[in-house]
Amino acid sequence: MSGFFSKLFGGKKKSEGGDVEDLVYETLGTLIQRGGFDLSFELNSGTTEAGEATITIELSGDDQELVRDKEGQMIDALQLFVQRAVQHHFPEDKTKITIDCGGYLEESSQALVELAEKLKGIALEKGKSVYFRALPPKDRKIIHQYLANDERVKSRSIGDGLYKKIKIYPIKSGDKDSASSTN
Repeated sequence: MSGFFSKLFGGKKKSEGGDVEDLVYETLGTLIQRGGFDLSFELNSGTTEAGEATITIELSGDDQELVRDKEGQMIDALQLFVQRAVQHHFPEDKTKITIDCGGYLEESSQALVELAEKLKGIALEKGKSVYFRALPPKDRKIIHQYLANDERVKSRSIGDGLYKKIKIYPIKSGDKDSASSTN
């Protein structure tokens, strides 16, 4: 391998000199430059309340809409690529990397919560199970966490593989003791 990918994934692992933040900055900068995107980014590092390291990246520029298009697939792809480069160079590091563009993550989460609220209402009104389309794990987590706050319904993931449907169903009066478990 030669060129950009060998720099990221080939050769010796970086264990000395350099840190995760530098690698993220360099990798994302090179991806944007080589991809011909008219984007800039701001990188912020911090820690969660549990003490886990995080790096949050906000993209901006003329190609913002291109990156946000197709349900944020480009954002997910960039995030996955950068995360994999970090895992390769720093196998012991557990830094959580999040990439956003113009508030897309918040808008997406809010849309999922609104749809979950609508489907929860249908499930309660009809007293039957309602199914949510197949979703990736990060989106299912948002819905399960939101629905866990309502003791009248339960939710669970149904299916095999990465993309699973969500089943939302009302809790029968005798099932309230077991209402706390979701998948």
